[in-house]
Amino acid sequence: MAATSAISTLDLSLLPPPEVVEQLDYEAILAEMLADLRARDPVFDALVESDPVYKILEVAAYRELLIRADFNDGCRSLLLAYATGAALDHIGSRKGVVRLTLDPGDAEAVPPVPPTYESDEDFRRRIQLAPEGFTTAGSEGSYIFHGLGASADVKDIQAVSPDPGEVTVYVLGQEGDGTADGALLDTVEAALTAENVRPLTDSVTVLSADVTGYTIEAQLTIYPGPDAEVVRLAALEAVTAYAFSVHRLEYDVRRSGLFGALHRAGLVQNVALTEPAADLIAGAGEAYYPTSITVTVVGSDV
Repeated sequence: MAATSAISTLDLSLLPPPEVVEQLDYEAILAEMLADLRARDPVFDALVESDPVYKILEVAAYRELLIRADFNDGCRSLLLAYATGAALDHIGSRKGVVRLTLDPGDAEAVPPVPPTYESDEDFRRRIQLAPEGFTTAGSEGSYIFHGLGASADVKDIQAVSPDPGEVTVYVLGQEGDGTADGALLDTVEAALTAENVRPLTDSVTVLSADVTGYTIEAQLTIYPGPDAEVVRLAALEAVTAYAFSVHRLEYDVRRSGLFGALHRAGLVQNVALTEPAADLIAGAGEAYYPTSITVTVVGSDV
């Protein structure tokens, strides 16, 4: 996987929680209240849990816990890494970025069909890239930002420059395995060749991603005790999430990542991964798509 612009590779989930976020610990809050009360009046030194005053403090501590939780949610809603829904829309508006509409729905239908909008994850990525769109100097990030904003059917964009003045933009679509059709390529090309986006010295070529399908086949040995089907389904969900998280341009599919996802299901003693037999390394304009994922439980061991 090749390096891309720093702003496009910053993983917001790795940032530490901001200091304004309060720790939610009911027992600690209750202990602080008890200590405060005893410091104010030593007569309460012998309080026991059955005492009405103790019960009042328990109620107060729980309500303070709820207030802290609301405060945390309010603080997080102001941060790009944590905001969701309408709060994320407001952050986008400050950057001049609007959530894309996937399906306009049908207000005349009975019952009405509501619109379907771009996911928080995809919208957050475009907001993060917004500063790259402020320039018309033809930066890599600028092409990525405007390409992603061209259509809600775009899942990923990669811009490479094989020669000075030559820019090749690869498009990975949202539908199917990600191969972009002609209509989507035309839409992206129109967005990237607008006068306020493309430098006059750049010649832009827009191509579909070269998508290669692959299969995942894993056999699990689990620890005795848990229901085998519950563990299998958890492992299947985890490995599917990993496979689609790396369904991006020039993202490798690593066996270590597959092993890690399968073990995250918990209570998995061993994983035998028969497919893919080796790491799948993607080059420029390439992506890998999981055509089938099979996870089976073959036994238990300690």
